[in-house]
Amino acid sequence: MRNYNYHIILRTVFVLGSLLFALSIQSQELETYINEALENNPEIQKFELQYRIASEKVNEVNTLPNTEFSAGYFVLEPETRTGTQRFKVSAKQMLPWFGTISSRENYASALADSKYEDIVIAKRKLMVSVSQSYYKLYVNKAKQAVLVENSELLKTYETLALTSIEVGKASAVDVFRLQMRQNELEQLRLVLEQQYLAEQTALNKLLNREKTIEIAVVDELIMPSEDFEINTENLALHPELLKYDKLFQSVEQSELLNQKESHPSFGFGFDYINIQAGSDITFSEKGKDIFMPTVALSIPIFNKKYKSITKQNDLQQQEIEAQKQERLNALETLLDTAINDRISARISYDTQVKNLKQAKDAEAILMRSYETGTIDFNDVLDIQELQLKFQMNQIEAIFSYYIQTTRINYLIQ
Repeated sequence: MRNYNYHIILRTVFVLGSLLFALSIQSQELETYINEALENNPEIQKFELQYRIASEKVNEVNTLPNTEFSAGYFVLEPETRTGTQRFKVSAKQMLPWFGTISSRENYASALADSKYEDIVIAKRKLMVSVSQSYYKLYVNKAKQAVLVENSELLKTYETLALTSIEVGKASAVDVFRLQMRQNELEQLRLVLEQQYLAEQTALNKLLNREKTIEIAVVDELIMPSEDFEINTENLALHPELLKYDKLFQSVEQSELLNQKESHPSFGFGFDYINIQAGSDITFSEKGKDIFMPTVALSIPIFNKKYKSITKQNDLQQQEIEAQKQERLNALETLLDTAINDRISARISYDTQVKNLKQAKDAEAILMRSYETGTIDFNDVLDIQELQLKFQMNQIEAIFSYYIQTTRINYLIQ
C-alpha cells in the first residue's frame, strides 16, 4: 500500500509540475520546488510522525496482560498438621480469548493505514499550494513586464507630444497627462514588486527555507493548443475518499476485536506457602511446603458493554458512509467548477488576443495620423489604457488556466 501510494505521489508531482503541456524549463523548475517542499515541509513531517506513532501502537497492543505477583506474611501464624504457615507467594497470568491479540494488531494497523492517507492528502495539497504560489509569482512578474513595456511606450508618445508642441500641434497639457499616466504605471509596478516579495516569502516558507531566497520563475507561460483528456472516474480513487474506506475498515476491525473481548478470558498460576515444622510434630511429612497450581476464568456475564459497542460501531460505519458521500459530492462540484473555469479561461484568452490585435491596429492608425500632422493624444491614452487592460486580462486568463489545471490534476491524478 505504501509503495503504491508513493508511486502515485511521484506521478502526481510530475503531472502537477509539468501540467502535461508546460515548457520543459518551467516543469523542471516547478518539479524541483515541489520535491523540495515534499522533503522539507514541516506539515508533511508532522503527518509522517503521526503515522509512525500510529504504526508503533501495533507493537503496543501485541502484549499479554501483566503477570500478577503477590506475597504475604502471616502475622498470626495458622497452625496445620505439618507445621506453622509463615508466608505465602502467588503468581497469576491471565490470557485473552484465542485471536484477541491478533484482532488488536489488525485494529491498530487499520488505524495506521487511515493515518497514512493523511500523508498522501497533505502531500497532494502541498503540491497544489506550491504550484499556485509559483504561478502567482509568474503573473506578478509578467504584469510588471507589461507595465514597463507600456511605460516605455508612453515615453515615446511623450517625445512625440514635445515635438508637436514645438510646431504648435499639441499643448503642454498633453505632455502632463502622458507623464501622469507614466507615474500611475510606475506606482502599479512598485506595488506589484512588493506583492512579489510577499508571495516569494510564502513559497519559500512552503519549502521551509529562508524567505529572502530568490525564486526562479519561467519568463513565459503559453496557452496550450488543446486540453488534455479528463477521466472523471479517477475521482473515486481520490485519497480523501480512500481515507473513509480506511476508516470504515478500522471500524470493522474494532467490531471484530469487540467480539473477541466479549469472550471469556482465562489464566493460570500457583500459590506457594512456606511451612515451618514444630518441634512437637513427629510424623514424616512435617514441615513440607504447600505448592498449589491454580486456574482462573473471567466470564463477562454482564455484557451490555459489548452490545453497546457493537451498536456504536454500526452507527459509526453509517456516519462514515454519509461523510464519504458528502465529500464525494463536494469533490465532484470542485471538479466540475474547475473544468468550466478552465474553459472560461481559454475563452477569455482568445478574446484578449483578438482585442489586443485590434488595439495595436488602432495604435498603428494613430501613428500614421501623426505622420500627416494630426494626432489626438486623448485617443493615444485611451488606446494605451485599453491595450494595458487587454494585456493584463490575457495574463490573468493564462494564470486561471494553469490554476484550474492544477486543481483538476489534484482531483483526478
